[in-house]
Amino acid sequence: MRNVILLLFAVAAGLTLSGIAANLYRMVAKKPSGTVATCAHYVVMVLAGPSILFENATRSFRKKECSHAAYGFALGLALYWAFMLGAVIIHLAR
Repeated sequence: MRNVILLLFAVAAGLTLSGIAANLYRMVAKKPSGTVATCAHYVVMVLAGPSILFENATRSFRKKECSHAAYGFALGLALYWAFMLGAVIIHLAR
């Protein structure tokens, strides 16, 4: 039971970090222009990726632009990505 709770906590922590990073980036940054801005954009997207992927996949699914299988794959990938971010957060917090 402890492992299941730890898994869920890691996913929640990863999604939280991802959402915070995505929203802060949207508030602060504009379209990247230049090498440094593009590199910074990619670094932020490593953190914000699960939230962005989840949002884009849901938008496409609601517009009927992707299949159930593609939507499920995108959600699975976003949850796994969030889990990995959360695992890093838990490891750093120890």
